[in-house]
Amino acid sequence: MSIAMDAACLQCSLRRNIETVQPLGSAEDTMAFARDLMKLYLESPGDVPSTWFTPKIALLLHDRYGLEIDRFRQEKLDSNALVLSHMEDIRQRVMGAEDPVLAGLQYAILGNYLDFSALQGQVSFEKFTQMLDSAGEMQFDMAVFERFCQDLKKGKNLLYLTDNAGEIGFDRIFAEAISAAYPQIEITFCVRGGPTLNDATREDAAAVGIPFRVIDNGNLIPGTQLNELGAEAKQALDEADVILAKGMANVETMLGCGYNIYYAFLVKCQRFVNLFGRPLMTPMLVGEQKES
Repeated sequence: MSIAMDAACLQCSLRRNIETVQPLGSAEDTMAFARDLMKLYLESPGDVPSTWFTPKIALLLHDRYGLEIDRFRQEKLDSNALVLSHMEDIRQRVMGAEDPVLAGLQYAILGNYLDFSALQGQVSFEKFTQMLDSAGEMQFDMAVFERFCQDLKKGKNLLYLTDNAGEIGFDRIFAEAISAAYPQIEITFCVRGGPTLNDATREDAAAVGIPFRVIDNGNLIPGTQLNELGAEAKQALDEADVILAKGMANVETMLGCGYNIYYAFLVKCQRFVNLFGRPLMTPMLVGEQKES
């Protein structure tokens, strides 16, 4: 279960966090922070994914440099505002498509671009706006998509595990398309339990007007760390007939979990390039059937 942090993830995490703090103090300060970071890795369980470290690193950055725990708050607000400005146009495109569920998924995966952590320093709202016009050309495994639709047709409960702020607005449109096509299915959105990176929280769900039931995962770990879930999220996971999990963090924390789950994301790091054999920024829909 889950994808444990490996040497490549460790190297990436060290590099990215050191780059974050270098402008904030002296070389000696940076080395002291790096030592604390390496101590954190050394004292951790050996089988945890990289996301497990996120709230601990955020606390370390706060204690050493005074960085806000919610340090991506402005990016989240800006992402929500950007998506809201496009939402009605995208809704019309999706609902007017030959297959609204397919079109909704294409835009939902495109929204996974709004990731200020994985794409550190590379997210461009201008580029994102340009990408909207090519969403309908997005390709992924259609056999997996057809199985997803069959599961929706038979299911009664869909649990939608979200990823980033802003992106959650396109998740709303996708879920609305699912609800229109499969009106018997009840949809629950699950967000993070509080501020972590630029991930969606209850505040972001409210900002984009999610019309479905919203719960949170009960913690600050990106993704869905099963042994850290709150009771409400654990119950929703167990009761779901179908689970849609957005973003790489959900893959990292859940791969091999044994639930009837579909992962939808963009490939945004070398570990995932190696894992799935696809180039960076490839859209992915990966299905994992429930264990009998």
